[in-house]
Parts: sequence; C-alpha cells; structure tokens
Amino acid sequence: MEYIDDQESLESFAREATSSRYVAIDTEFLREKTYYPNLCLLQLCTEAGTYIVDPFAVDDLGVLAPLLECPDVLKLFHAGTQDIEILYREVGAMPSPVFDVQVAAALLGHSYQAGLASLLSSFLGVNIKKSDSFTDWTRRPLAPSQLTYAAEDVIYLPQLHEVMVERLEQLGRLGWLDDEFDEMTDPSNYEVDPYSRYKRLKRGNQLSRKQMAAAREVAAWRELEAQKRDIPRKWVLSDEQIVEACKREATSIDDLFMVRGVKQGMSTRDAREVATLMRKAFSSDESTWPKPEAPVQCEPNVDFSLDLMQALMRSRSKEAGIAMQTLGSHGDMALLARGHFDECPLMKGWRREMVGNDLVRLLDGEVLLGLNDNELVVVDSTETR
Repeated sequence: MEYIDDQESLESFAREATSSRYVAIDTEFLREKTYYPNLCLLQLCTEAGTYIVDPFAVDDLGVLAPLLECPDVLKLFHAGTQDIEILYREVGAMPSPVFDVQVAAALLGHSYQAGLASLLSSFLGVNIKKSDSFTDWTRRPLAPSQLTYAAEDVIYLPQLHEVMVERLEQLGRLGWLDDEFDEMTDPSNYEVDPYSRYKRLKRGNQLSRKQMAAAREVAAWRELEAQKRDIPRKWVLSDEQIVEACKREATSIDDLFMVRGVKQGMSTRDAREVATLMRKAFSSDESTWPKPEAPVQCEPNVDFSLDLMQALMRSRSKEAGIAMQTLGSHGDMALLARGHFDECPLMKGWRREMVGNDLVRLLDGEVLLGLNDNELVVVDSTETR
C-alpha cells in the first residue's frame, strides 16, 4: 500500500494507472457541517497495487480526470453513487465505464443495499472488520487501523468483480446492468436545480399554489446560499420554517421573524432579501405558479390492483432468485397502476422485460393469476377466449 501525499506522486500514479485494466475506487468523506461532501481520503487499487491519496496534501485532483474518463480502464465501486458525486465535483470528470458490485449483487440474489463485508464473505470467503466506520477522517496522521480499513474498501473489488461477472454471464444477466450503470454516470443526476427544491419540502403539500410560488423562490435562495456558504441547507432555513413563512404569506421582516427560530438564525439583510422574494412571488401572475401534483386521495383507488401486482412481482422475483425490492418498490407499482408508465422504473430496461410488460397486461385484463398446487400461475387470458 502506497500513501500519496504530494502532487508529483499523484501525477505519476495517474499516468501509470491508465495502462491498468481497472481501478477500484472508494472515498472517505464527512458531510455533517457542510453542503458539499468534504473529501478526506481517496482509495485506489490497480493491477500495480493499492494507493491511498491524501486530498489535504495534494494541490490538484484534476490530474485524475484522464484516468476516470479513459474508456479502457474499468472503474470499480461498491455503492458508488456518492463516490461518483464527489469525484465529479472534485476532479471535474465523470468516471466511465463503471461497475458497481452492490448493484450487481442485487441481480445475484442479494439485498439491494448489501454491505461490502457481507458480499466479500459470501462471494470470496473473506472476512473483514469494519472497526473504523465511524471515525474522524480529517485528523492527521491517520492511524494504521484507519489506513487498513480504507484499503480494504478497494483491495478486494477486482476479485469480486471477476466472480460476479462470471455468474452474471452464466445467468445471461450481465447486459441488464448497462442501463443501471448509465444512470449512475449521468451527469444530470449530480447537478442540482435550485428551483426544483421546493418539491421536496417537508409538508410542502399543505401550501396553496400561490404559497408554493413563494416556496419555490425561497427554497431556491436557500439552496444557493447553502452552496455559497458550504453549510447544510437547514442551517440557512429549515423546511418547516420555509413552509410556515409561506403559509403565513410573510411579506416583511417582521412577518418572517414571527416564525419560530428565524429571528435567531437569520440576519436582517437575509430576511429583507427573502421578504422581497416572497412579495414578488405573491404578486406574480397566477399562470406562473407551480401546479401541485395530484394528492393521493384524488388518484383512483388501486388497492386491489396493487395486491395482484405484488403477487406477480413476488412470483417473478422468486423465479429469478433476486430480492423483490430489486425488481421494484410499492411506489413503483403504484405509479404503474395509475398509468404513469414513462415515470415508472418497472417499464425500463431488464425490469420491463422480466415483469413490467406483464404487469401492464395484468392491469389491462390480458393476464390472469391463479393457483395450482399452492403455486401462483400466470395465464394469458387472450388464449382462453
């Protein structure tokens, strides 16, 4: 294991690693007091060895960009979404091509969020101790146990990848991962639209369209302020404070300060800016106000449909030997039952072929479910007419 704590060594590694068939990647970071993840350690493993990069000691991680983008070097991850987000921000490059062993494990009968220790034990018979999972990665020097912990997150990934690929090929499922990994490396998934954040406000569905127009502006302001100050968004304003201010239709500093905690946590200057945004939103043309999503109670009742869909999903997951959660969630089925085909993951990629098309046919009455020796059977109703 080599510890890289200077720019020259990092640049040397980056050049040499492009000749490797793969690079396994993991990160250690903290995000408790910042908006952006604070990268504390970068672990890399190639055919030449294992490398621990100290981001605090190097000048420019951007030299890794050619390696991350090299089409001849496979990037290996475990639960890599957050790692990819960090690399995209810190290095300025999107890793490609990628292989995530956690995603692959879900197609081999493991839970959708299987931990690395569990996968290593199951596939390789390797047992590792995760004793430093809640440690301070900002302290220097790092303890030997921390370095061992960090290295173990990448050192076994190449071997795990090989075993998984072999089993996936035997099952004819390797191609199923293409869409999953394309989604993981889609830059749009890591770019925040501040003016969409209002849709995720807790209890935001309590607001009228007019109030939602104000919430949209305030939530966007909060997002941009949190980014600028690099602090958690709730330290600027909490969801509850935004919703309460909009329900009160606050248009002045005094109105805002009536909301619990706002006066103590917000400067007069910021309060004035927020009040101005809210006044403009309340006076804006009604045609520009957000249109709320239809509440569940206004949607058609699909309870019976969901019961049947769940039975078919359970049957297909059992046949395939994969966890039902890997196929889809209750929310995914509800989307399909209510006709939101384009938004439903069950109608994309391998899920559509395995179960999505038949779920649609079930809803259309073209597929019937029954029991035979206490086993679910699926019958094509068009052949029985």
